Amino acid sequence: MPNMPERTIMITTQSGANSLMLTRTVREQIDAFIKSIGDFGLERLNAADTAYAQIYEAVQAMPFLSDRRMVVIDNPASNKELAENIQKLLDAVQDTTDVIFVEAKFDKRSVLYKTLKKKTEFVEHAELDEQSLIRWVALFAKEQGGELGASDARLLVQRIGMNQLKISHEVEKLLSYSSHVTRESILLLTEPTPQSTVFDLLDAALSGQTAKAESLYREQRRLKVEPHAILALLGWQLHILAVVKAGTGKSPDDIARAAKLNPFVVRKSAGLAKSISATSLKELIARTLALDIQLKSQTIDADEAMQVLISTI
Repeated sequence: MPNMPERTIMITTQSGANSLMLTRTVREQIDAFIKSIGDFGLERLNAADTAYAQIYEAVQAMPFLSDRRMVVIDNPASNKELAENIQKLLDAVQDTTDVIFVEAKFDKRSVLYKTLKKKTEFVEHAELDEQSLIRWVALFAKEQGGELGASDARLLVQRIGMNQLKISHEVEKLLSYSSHVTRESILLLTEPTPQSTVFDLLDAALSGQTAKAESLYREQRRLKVEPHAILALLGWQLHILAVVKAGTGKSPDDIARAAKLNPFVVRKSAGLAKSISATSLKELIARTLALDIQLKSQTIDADEAMQVLISTI
């Protein structure tokens, strides 16, 4: 159970990488307040561009023309003075005021995080794992009056990535095209994320499908993704492969937890890691690093250098 504030007021902290659930939960809290009290008592402040003194004044203020107040404070970690005086701010909150702190990502070593974790109702909205997200996508489509099968939901997740908010927008777009979402409409109307495409590129190259790998590279270039960005994404994929390779014998969830990676990403990379030896992987990482240094320090044809790297994987 989360630690609740000692007083009768409600002070909550909404946090986490799942931007959809974070935004939705805050919106529900605000809507419930407006329905009960009215919007006159609501004040929302972005701590990134609001002086600490103004935030302090807001939580101290008494209600006017309403029974209660609600103060929503976005991005508290971006305000150094607020972070340094968080206990003082909490102590100043009036019994008639509810406060919501909204921060997507905290530095868990900070006093701000530790204080809010201990002194407020702290809710962390984690990203869904692959299977949970696939089930959610199908259910979300149904809630919107559409139809999306499990296999097509999986394709959409693999194509778009694990961002639940982004996927929700893509589902809405697909449903505006047809209430029955199919593999064909997904391939027609959605663009694969660069990360997903670079994974496919690496998969094709390691499988000896050089033509496919080069085609995926050219596709990224047509989408205006620069060679340096593609190389950076390739380096990240190789980093994940190295982590998975080093964790041979451990479960994907254990590897993900130890390396602070998304379990979906680890599971996706596990099969690929089996197709390359540790020696070959080490050599490929060295070559990728060397090219990165070369691109940053010399004037060379970046596209040609990238295609040479891809063709020789």
